Amino acid sequence: MREERYERHESQESIGRADTGVRALDHVLRGGFPRNRLYLLEGDPGTGKTTIGLQFLLAGLARGEVALYVTLSETAEELRASAAAHDWSLDGVQIHEFMAEGSLAQDAQYTVFQPSEVELGNTMSGLFETVERLGPARIVIDSLAEMRLLARDPLRYRRQILSLKQFFQGRGCTVLMLDDRTFEPADRQLHSIAHGVVRLEQLAREYGPSRRRLQVLKVRGSDYREGLHDFVIRRGGIALFPRLVAVEHEAPFATQEIRSGIGGLDVLLGGGLETGTTTLVTGPAGVGKSIIASHYAVAAADAGHSVTFFVFDEERQTLLNTTESLGIGLQAALDGKRAAIRAVNPAELSPGEFAHLVRAEVERYDAKVVVIDSLNGYLAAMPEESMLGSHLRELFSYLRQRGVVTLVTMAMHGILGQMQSTIDVSYLADTVILMRFYEREANLHRAISVVKRRGHAHEKGVHQLHIERHAITIEPVAGLHGILTGVPQITDP
Repeated sequence: MREERYERHESQESIGRADTGVRALDHVLRGGFPRNRLYLLEGDPGTGKTTIGLQFLLAGLARGEVALYVTLSETAEELRASAAAHDWSLDGVQIHEFMAEGSLAQDAQYTVFQPSEVELGNTMSGLFETVERLGPARIVIDSLAEMRLLARDPLRYRRQILSLKQFFQGRGCTVLMLDDRTFEPADRQLHSIAHGVVRLEQLAREYGPSRRRLQVLKVRGSDYREGLHDFVIRRGGIALFPRLVAVEHEAPFATQEIRSGIGGLDVLLGGGLETGTTTLVTGPAGVGKSIIASHYAVAAADAGHSVTFFVFDEERQTLLNTTESLGIGLQAALDGKRAAIRAVNPAELSPGEFAHLVRAEVERYDAKVVVIDSLNGYLAAMPEESMLGSHLRELFSYLRQRGVVTLVTMAMHGILGQMQSTIDVSYLADTVILMRFYEREANLHRAISVVKRRGHAHEKGVHQLHIERHAITIEPVAGLHGILTGVPQITDP
C-alpha cells in the first residue's frame, strides 16, 4: 500500500522531474528533482552520498537516459565494488576519472586525476569536453572537496562552481554535486548557488548503530516535505522513512467496539474500547499488563479483526508461553493468520523506522488492533532522542485517524510505594488503566483501576485482579483504603 501511494504521487507531480531512485525520497521531494538544474548533496563521509548518487544514475539509465559519473576521488573499480555490494551493475553508466596530465586520455575509456598536480582550469575543461561529447541527462560529480583543494581560495572556488552552473544551463542536464564537508562544514556559499540542497547526517549513539537522517534544506520553486527523515543503508540501497504527518492520513472508518473477553474489565471501563482510540496500560513489571493487552488482542482476532503485536521487551516465544499457560489463545490466532507478532530490537531502529513498520501493518495488512508492548525498551534505547514524545504523539494520532484500536503498555519504576515513569504519555491516551501491587496480610495482591476514559463514564473504584489459568477475574476491594500507595489500611467501620 505504501509503495503504491508513492507511485501515484510521482505520476501526478513528476512531470519535468528526475526521480532519485529512492522512492521515499521522491515522495519527500514531491516527485523528484526538478530537471535541468544543479543540486548539492552534502554530508560527512559515510553518510550515503555515493549510494544515493548511484541510485540517481541507475534510475535514469532505466529510463533510457545517458548517465555520467565524474569521479575525482574514487576509482572506477572502487565504484563498481560499491555497486556490487548492493547487487547493482554499472554497465551502461559512463564513469570518468581524470588523468594526472589534466586532460582526458584520447585512447582510454577511463583516466586518473591527481588534483595536486593539475590546474583546476584543465580539470574543468576536461569535464566540459566529456559532457559535450556524451550529452548526458544525469550527472553526478564526486566530490567537490577535490575542486576546493585545486581552487585554493574561496573566491576562485565559487567562480568555478558558478561556471559549472552556467555551463549546464540549456544542456538538459540534471546535476548532483556531492560534498563531504571536510573543509568548511559551516560554509553556505554552495547553498546560494545550487538550485536545491539535501543534507545527510550520521549521529553516533551511546549504544547500537549510528542513526542516519536526511533533510531537504531547499528546492527553489518547489514544495517538499520539511524536517528530518530517518534512513538506513542496506543491501539494495537507501531505505528512507519520511517523517510521519498524521493529518495526511485521515481515512473514514466505522466506529466499532472491542471488548476484552474479561467481563469485570469491560464493566470497569463502562464498555469496550472503540476504534480510533489509544489505551495506556501501565504499572510495575510483572503485574499483568501484557496479559490484559493479549486478552484484548485475542478477543479482537476472534471477532475477525487483524491484530499486530510489536514486542520490545519480551521475545516472541516468551509472550506465547505466557499466554499459553493462562489459556489465552494467542497461538491459535497466529495459526489462523488473524494475528501477527513483530519482535523489535529497539537498539537497531530509529523512531522513523518504527513508525514505518507500524504504517506497513496498518496499510498493507489492514491491522485494526495494534499492541505496543512496551514503550520502556523503546525509550531506553534512545535516551539521547529529545523528541520521542512528539514522535509518539504523531504515531498515536495517525493510528486514531486510521480507526485502529491501539493498546500501549508501559512499566513504571517501583513495585510498592511510590511509582514513576520515564516519560509521561498518559496525556496522549484516551484511556488509562493503572495496575499495581499492594500488600495485605503478608501477601501480594494485584489492583486495577481506570483513571481516565475520555468521553465515557467508567467505574472509579479500585478493584482486585486475580490472574489464574483460564480465569481472570476482577472484583471490588472492600474494607481497605490507600491501595494505590501499595500499603493499604483497613477502613474504619
